[in-house]
Amino acid sequence: MARIALKRAFDTPEKDDGYRVLVDGLWPRGVAKEDARIDEWPKEIAPSRELREAFHTGSIGWGEFRKRYLKALTEHREALRPLARRAKQETVTLVFASKQTHHNNAEVVRQYLNMLE
Repeated sequence: MARIALKRAFDTPEKDDGYRVLVDGLWPRGVAKEDARIDEWPKEIAPSRELREAFHTGSIGWGEFRKRYLKALTEHREALRPLARRAKQETVTLVFASKQTHHNNAEVVRQYLNMLE
């Protein structure tokens, strides 16, 4: 079973976070890079600007965002496989900036990584 945690970029990094991956396309405002302790930042897996804006403005709901983003992530399947394998060996924490702690892109990335198992 994969060990994938989610954590806001504004929360203090902890040793238990394991391997920390920023899953946003933009660096979180107000977070110093040296304080964030990010191990990997694969910008290409972040949702497109159009998809992110449609969700945040309410043009599309969570279900539609999740559906479109999961489809977009399939284009990066091979690039994400090593991360899915890593999550089987150690804790991987997906770091995100959204104020939404349950409906955000990190949650969708976690779901996708679990499907790659």
